Amino acid sequence: MIPIQPQTETAEAAVQRDIQHYMRPGTLQLGSLPPLSLYVHLPWCLKKCPYCDFNSHEARKGTDALPEDRYIDALMADLESALPLIWGRTVHSVFMGGGTPSLFSPESIDKLIAGLRARLRMEPDCEITMEANPGTFEKDRFKAFRGAGVNRLSIGVQSFDDRFLQAVGRVHDAAQAQAAVREAADNFETFNIDLMYALPGQSIADLQRDVDTALSFAPPHLSIYHLTIEPNTYFAKYPPVVPEDDTAYDMLDLITASTTAAGMQRYEVSAYAKPGHQCFHNSNYWQFGDYLGIGAGAHSKLSFAHRIVRQVRFRDPARYMDMALAGTPLAQDNEVKRADLPFEYMLNALRLRGGFALQEFMERTGLPMSSIAKGLDEAQAKGLITRDLGRVVPTERGFDFLSDLQEMFL
Repeated sequence: MIPIQPQTETAEAAVQRDIQHYMRPGTLQLGSLPPLSLYVHLPWCLKKCPYCDFNSHEARKGTDALPEDRYIDALMADLESALPLIWGRTVHSVFMGGGTPSLFSPESIDKLIAGLRARLRMEPDCEITMEANPGTFEKDRFKAFRGAGVNRLSIGVQSFDDRFLQAVGRVHDAAQAQAAVREAADNFETFNIDLMYALPGQSIADLQRDVDTALSFAPPHLSIYHLTIEPNTYFAKYPPVVPEDDTAYDMLDLITASTTAAGMQRYEVSAYAKPGHQCFHNSNYWQFGDYLGIGAGAHSKLSFAHRIVRQVRFRDPARYMDMALAGTPLAQDNEVKRADLPFEYMLNALRLRGGFALQEFMERTGLPMSSIAKGLDEAQAKGLITRDLGRVVPTERGFDFLSDLQEMFL
């Protein structure tokens, strides 16, 4: 962890010291750096969902519900403090997550994207995604986000059935969900629908209706997640009755069959896309690429010639804004231990249907093949992976027992 700055140290001296800290010799040898993405966290939402363990906060009531201007100023200060760590690197994707980023006005999103472009070297066709919820939907709002520079929308529908929307505490109804997806389809060449399955009281027939409704909009991308009960959530304290595991497996088979029939490919455990519409940003995470995270509680993973670093921003929005505007947004800054890198890599890469290249493992971690040889041998013996021409691919069984497969590299 980087030592705390002495009070008398100038900001310029602190930046120079930090750069020297990251660039000093170490045990890893990374010949090249992976692609870089930017994550922007907008932490406010209308209502905290009972299953949500993200850093999200219910927006205040009244005319000044969101401190949009001050928060964007804090984001820009946060970014500027991080620029020395990514000098010369190109940003390939931007993802605005939350919370509910679509609570911010289109004017604020325009200001945010303009600020990013003024400070970063971004790909000309940079993927810029924003999460949006139907509960914040109003006519032409998504069109205005498109005009601000967002070119990919991810809509948190979760279900098209009012019964299940109420069961998981969503603030929108089925009619709003369909209206939001229709407007997204009218204004975005690429958009994503988020669904959940194994919801309280949900049957296979119920899920089939949800999937059929989603596919009726011909979405380029679908993300479909199994409802999980996370610690420190309302559902953890008051667990709902959810479908049995066997039923959930049947539901997953239904999802895979329906999306395949619609011309979509399952390229990650929970992601389905038509050709050319895979999410670059999420794919970069799964391929152990780099990402700079700005915003309250945002996480970063950054590679240097001899080390890989993980950072966390201050979590509470008010404190984050104070600290970011003062030039000190980091709550944690830790070097990833060499012994932890194989598991960290596999935790991501084994989620991909196409697996990973062994050469890429060495390039992204700076480790030799010997560091994962034992785990690969065990996984192959159990039928969880196949290896061919320098590539490791999870089998169907490996996908079904992904946690067991990943744990072999702990």
